[in-house]
Formats: sequence, C-alpha cells, structure tokens
Amino acid sequence: MATFVRPAHPWPTEALWQALQAEWPGITVEVAAELDSTNETLLTRARAGDRSACLLVAEHQRQGRGRQGRRWISAPGDSLTFSVGVPYAPRQWAGLSLAVGVAVAEALAPEVQIKWPNDLWCAGRGPAGEGRKLGGILIETVGTAPSTRQAVVGIGLNVRSPDGGPAGWPDPRNRPAGLEELLPGIDAAEVLRRVAPAVVRALHEFEREGFAAFRARFEARDLLRGRTVQTTEPEAPEGVALGVDDEGALLVHTAAGVRTVAVGEVSVRPC
Repeated sequence: MATFVRPAHPWPTEALWQALQAEWPGITVEVAAELDSTNETLLTRARAGDRSACLLVAEHQRQGRGRQGRRWISAPGDSLTFSVGVPYAPRQWAGLSLAVGVAVAEALAPEVQIKWPNDLWCAGRGPAGEGRKLGGILIETVGTAPSTRQAVVGIGLNVRSPDGGPAGWPDPRNRPAGLEELLPGIDAAEVLRRVAPAVVRALHEFEREGFAAFRARFEARDLLRGRTVQTTEPEAPEGVALGVDDEGALLVHTAAGVRTVAVGEVSVRPC
C-alpha cells in the first residue's frame, strides 16, 4: 500500500500507487516533506539490502544533485523531485537515460525535447529560439546480486521557472524554463501523476528490449540533431550532432569525420 510521510501538501498518492501496481506489482509510494536527496535515500536503502521497488517524492530536497555532482536547487513548490528505485537487470545499460527522457517528454508536451545525454529542455523558449533547460535525469545503481542491480532513477523538473535568488539571472539565456510556460496552471502533483507511470513503464520496456525500442522516439525529441555542438571529448571538440547510434552514443560530424561520444563524463552544449 502507499506510505504517507508527512507531506505538507495533498498528493494523489493512493491513486498513483494503484496506477503503478499495473506497471510494477509490489511497488510502494512515499512522499516526504523534506529530504536531503531522494536518490541518496534509495541508494542507502539498497546498500542495506532493500531490493524493493519504490517511488519516493520529496517536496523539498536539501542536497539535491544532478550529473557530475552538480547541485539541484529549487524552492519548495517550484519543482518536482522524485526517484524510482527498482531491482534491475537489463541486457545492456547504455541509453537508459535517453529512454527515461523519452518517457518523461512524451508524458508532458510536444515542446519538451531531450538534450543528450540526460537533460530535458523546452524547445524554442530561449531568447534566440534555442530552448531552455527544464529538468534533468540522474541514474545511479547499487549491486545487489550477481546479475541484478538496484537502479535508482532520479528526476527533477521545474514547475515554475526559478528566479535565480537575490542575484537573479545575469544572462536571461541561462534561466531555466518551467512547465507552467507550456501547461498553465499545472502543479507538481499533476506532473507526477503524468510522469511517474510513464517512467515505470519505460523501465520495463527498456529491460526487455533495450534502447532499440526508444531510438526512433528519441529522434523525434532530439534537441541537438543538426546543431553545431561543443563537447569535452578530445576527438570531437566541435562538430555537428547527427543523432545517436544503436546504444545511445552521440554521433558528431567533425573535421576529421564522424566521431562517437559515449555516455559518461562528457558535456555537450549548443555553440
């Protein structure tokens, strides 16, 4: 059954739990008013031997983080932050963040696109029409058995565009987007109702079929395709993004030919 952990605002917890049972029987749903990090909470449980499936939501994260240790900062109510932890044994892990991104984007709006490897953007909402960041995905794992790991999929989405704090945003091109720009009146609970079942469904589909089941759908949401990009990959410092290969690695056409940029410690930004 659903577990209620002192949320400060009403959430459709029971209805969401019932919907998720159809996708992943036995999954629990927990909502906390405040946590250090939903990802870290589920990872800690996994390290202690907990192999159960769980959707964990925090209305506010004190130490939320993104890829490469970057902090995720937002005021309570301005964003949705949650993690899904499941015992997981896909044939290959490559492309999982893109598959999750596809599920989230399709559950929200046509304007939501995926910026390789794990960011969600609002297309055409920047000063020059280049788009602005809407959210991100962080996937971490813990070994729990010889052939199975506990996968923890963390997702953060801006419901309202952050104001940047007292200093604001010196460059408006860097101000993140909010879902209210695309879906007026939406709140974090409604975003969760739309997104969580889609993510759990995608995890099942990826485990069975891998990235092949998502490649064409990713191409329809690919923010970088056809754009000039810069990367931290020494063999592809700059070029034109050509999409991704069968395993979700970025293809970049450089002066030296087409280069593959694998998921990992790589940063890709539109020039």
